[in-house]
Amino acid sequence: MRIDLNADLGESFGRWRLGDDEALLQVVTSANVACGFHAGDPATLVRTCAGAAERGVRIGAQVAYRDLAGFGRRFIDVSAEDLYADVLYQIGALDGIARSVGSRVSYVKPHGALYNAVVHHEEQAAAVVRAVAAAGELPLLGLPGSAVLAAASAAGLRAVPEAFADRAYTAKGTLVRRTAPGAVLSDPTEIAQRAARMVSAHEVEAIDGSIVTTTAESICVHGDSPDAVVMATAVRDALADDGVDLAPFIDHG
Repeated sequence: MRIDLNADLGESFGRWRLGDDEALLQVVTSANVACGFHAGDPATLVRTCAGAAERGVRIGAQVAYRDLAGFGRRFIDVSAEDLYADVLYQIGALDGIARSVGSRVSYVKPHGALYNAVVHHEEQAAAVVRAVAAAGELPLLGLPGSAVLAAASAAGLRAVPEAFADRAYTAKGTLVRRTAPGAVLSDPTEIAQRAARMVSAHEVEAIDGSIVTTTAESICVHGDSPDAVVMATAVRDALADDGVDLAPFIDHG
């Protein structure tokens, strides 16, 4: 059994530092790197991509709404054409940086409000998929059962389902809103146990106590959490104890 472990990186901006990218790159197998729209300045993105390339960590373009002030966590009713262009621009910019350090963008993952919107918003989901296809038919990471993964599969792209070790789920298998109590988990032991259960039993306990089936090729731990490195390490160790190999879902560099 094998699983990918991903985290959000490259989200510092100027003198504002967020997360410990260097430490996380020693734990994860895939890095969802910000593309400058919700976070990340060019120097940060170069440094993050170089660190990922050095350690053999796959680089994913974490595309987002144009929302630096809101960290990409506010829904924006952007037109399909503008969203297509924004996503295409972000992938191209990060891929140029990644190639300059000997790697490349291997997949795409929407961030924050865009990630949640394309679970149900078919027009925005289609725009994201069209941009990913135009950028080189890259794999797309998303929530199982989402509109964006359905659109990706229909377009001939590889749709990669993921699960979140540090986020609460609704009974329908979607993520609980961040503003709701208990939406974001912080206990490393609990998070590690949830991740192990997701991989071994393909299930997770929803916030109402019901059991939700999970299908995942990758497990996510958010890199902007205060104890992200501790959490990711706990998840990695728990999976290793269960005999699960940690490996990128993308075989090439």
